Amino acid sequence: MSIENPSREEIGKILKENKRIAVVGLSNNPNRTSYMISQAMMDVGYEIIPVNPTIDESLGIKAVDSLKDIEGHVDIVNVFRRSEYLPDIMKDSVAINADVFWSQLGVSNEEAYEYGKKHNIKMIMDRCIKVEHAMTK
Repeated sequence: MSIENPSREEIGKILKENKRIAVVGLSNNPNRTSYMISQAMMDVGYEIIPVNPTIDESLGIKAVDSLKDIEGHVDIVNVFRRSEYLPDIMKDSVAINADVFWSQLGVSNEEAYEYGKKHNIKMIMDRCIKVEHAMTK
């Protein structure tokens, strides 16, 4: 089975209704893509939660080691990790009852997609959240 993303209209609705984003793999280096995109999303009103066991904080926000360490509900899990890590991250996303699983441009995995579909999580893969936000405003 191939990976199917929601329509651009549905992606726009997802971005309007879901404002708390856990960013898996968020760097504390301002030159990294994960940092720049997360900063841009924060600047337009999204709450960002850095998820990275190798850093203490990013964007002035204390980082957590894993999705399971986050207090409260997570709307979107946005992933900046390589495709082979997606199945485990998807399982954690389902375990915390996240609404949306989003993997960045160039990142997708059919096993993770199938698992998410089986657990009724909305999925967007191989798309940049910042670009999609700009296109659906």
